Amino acid sequence: MRAAILVVLALALGGCVGPMPAPAPAPDQPLIGPDGRPTARGAALQFLQVVARVEPVAEAVCRDRGIAANCDIRIVVDDRPGQPPNAFQTEDQAGRPIVGFTLALIADARNADELAFVLGHEAAHHIAGHIAQQQQQALSGALVAAAMAQANGLSPDQVRKAQAFGAQVAVRSYSKQFEFEADALGAEIALLAGYDPLRGVGFFDRLPDPGDRFLGSHPPNAQRKAQVAASVRRLRGI
Repeated sequence: MRAAILVVLALALGGCVGPMPAPAPAPDQPLIGPDGRPTARGAALQFLQVVARVEPVAEAVCRDRGIAANCDIRIVVDDRPGQPPNAFQTEDQAGRPIVGFTLALIADARNADELAFVLGHEAAHHIAGHIAQQQQQALSGALVAAAMAQANGLSPDQVRKAQAFGAQVAVRSYSKQFEFEADALGAEIALLAGYDPLRGVGFFDRLPDPGDRFLGSHPPNAQRKAQVAASVRRLRGI
């Protein structure tokens, strides 16, 4: 299925997803399989349609929040073989935000609402300025740890290890908070784009639960679903 999706996306996108109309399906290529899930072509078309609706909403929210300097979000497909279902947010060297989806995630999505929520969530990390905040926290944690190590007379190598550990602890201390913030804002983006975030968080039920580990990078799945439900109630005025 991944190879088939890659072919469709490559033909339609040339390697980059943009707000463009999806090609019409051929009559002999069904979009939904016998199991009720999207076929390879159906999954690709579904992804294109979600991007076309969600990307402009995310960029408008980004401009309205006024935190990120660049709101021109570029959406890409990670077509490397063997990659697990995953989505990520990063920036290129010029500071342009990038949201990436692996082929496995596109194929695994049960419906458009799941894709819309994931796209909104990853865009929200950029909109909220989480990368810059993480970098600042890492720097602060490294400086504090290095100062303590030097004050205790540790060797230069031990000081470097303390810096790395301090940076990691500082980042992990806020990572769960960032995930909650991205869940809430991602739900808002998906809702504004016309999707159902409550249906979209169904993919949490298929993810291994990280639990509530100390300094874990992600909150428990149940807490994240509750966060989205609370956000939707607030947005709908319930």
